[in-house]
Amino acid sequence: MEVKAAVLYERGKEFVLDTVELAEPKQDEVLIKIVASGICHSDEVGRTFDGFSVLPVIMGHEGSGIVEKIGAGVKDLKPGDHVVVTYATCGTCKYCEDDMPTVCTSWTHLNSGGKMRDGTSRFSKDGKEVNNFFGYSSFTSHTVSHVRNVVKIDDDVDLSLMGPLGCGFQTGAGTVLGYLDARPGKSFVVFGCGSVGLSAMMGAKIAGCNPIIAVGGTPDKLNLAKELGATHTINRREVGDIKGEIIKITGGGADYVLDSTGNSEMIRIGIDAMGPLGKTALVGVSDNITIPVMNMMVKNQMVCAVTEGSVNYREFIPKMVAWYKEGRFPIDKLVKFYEFEDIEEAFSDSKSGQTIKPILKMPK
Repeated sequence: MEVKAAVLYERGKEFVLDTVELAEPKQDEVLIKIVASGICHSDEVGRTFDGFSVLPVIMGHEGSGIVEKIGAGVKDLKPGDHVVVTYATCGTCKYCEDDMPTVCTSWTHLNSGGKMRDGTSRFSKDGKEVNNFFGYSSFTSHTVSHVRNVVKIDDDVDLSLMGPLGCGFQTGAGTVLGYLDARPGKSFVVFGCGSVGLSAMMGAKIAGCNPIIAVGGTPDKLNLAKELGATHTINRREVGDIKGEIIKITGGGADYVLDSTGNSEMIRIGIDAMGPLGKTALVGVSDNITIPVMNMMVKNQMVCAVTEGSVNYREFIPKMVAWYKEGRFPIDKLVKFYEFEDIEEAFSDSKSGQTIKPILKMPK
């Protein structure tokens, strides 16, 4: 079938809105009508840098949509199901079998290699393959995905909002509630008030953390952080001693720190502001940093880089939907919608920080 897609033909250049061919779903695959797709920092990385995508490529990996057709062997999905599509995993390695898909041994190959499990892509143009991204691609009106990527969700929520649950929002909230296993009454600090940072902060509120401190440089975003649950905010452009302020607010140092900025200076401040037994999670792409190992040993502290929240997405995505329905995870306050043809504007607004989480509405 012919579908509309945003194709990247040249590294670092603009997407080309093009018509491509999409093949039928094969064994254990489903055809999905994409309703909307979030734009994530990983899409910008994939557009710009070799090694994270294979050209030509249809990018996008925060898709939500409706199942239109199922391939042979598909049992748990049917046409009409509302779904969120997340990253690809093999399902057979020891980590997948232990419900730890974020460290699947085939993660890089399946998500950045541009092909499905059989070594081919379902997309083509003039008889030549067009590669996918994260095992499916969501910058398109329709896509084909392996069922393992696909998570069924309730059909009584706004489907156009749900795509970022598959990556950005999952990364933030999942890291707090999954990897950090945040507990009530413990202090939490987030560096960066973008979509990942703010979803992490909302996760800290769900966990019952107190105090919750948001560190950022944009007054509007810091005000939003207060609205979403921050008990304190620190404007990094105005406060000279961020570490000292965190230690003061927390009464000796933070129990949990999450950095979504990737900025080495902010990361080091966060590490230095931990209290005894403190944990720091790094979820932003960052430069090399110096870790104060001796100081951390004395205080029994930990620093770790985390992918996709280190959670089982099949369990966690439905939890996020439930929290949204309960009013505890108001992701609608983070997003701005764009028409598909305005994809470059959406990327620009995301990069400048004007929009926290852009979501593209796909053509009907």
